Amino acid sequence: MAHSGESELGPAKIQLRNPCVISKELLEILVCPDDRTPLTLANERLIDDLNRLIAAGKLRNKGGEMVERQLEGGLLRADGTAVYPIVDGIPILLVDEAIPIERGEA
Repeated sequence: MAHSGESELGPAKIQLRNPCVISKELLEILVCPDDRTPLTLANERLIDDLNRLIAAGKLRNKGGEMVERQLEGGLLRADGTAVYPIVDGIPILLVDEAIPIERGEA
């Protein structure tokens, strides 16, 4: 039995692994709020690694607060030093919400 709205979405719009979808056009205009460099979608491996740290209670954002919500996805800064989380499909582009990335993680 089909769920309500299933026929409107169609199978091409459903992503089971990563519910985070950002249009190519939006990604092309988004920049890091700290240094104005381009952002790219973080790869699944990096998001999985960050989510493991979140689950272990070992991840803080640049503002010093513990990151408690699992990430749907993230936007990686051009120099690979920070990821801006994507929450409920919305990129959170606040410098204090960025998650610092150690060299070699990205």
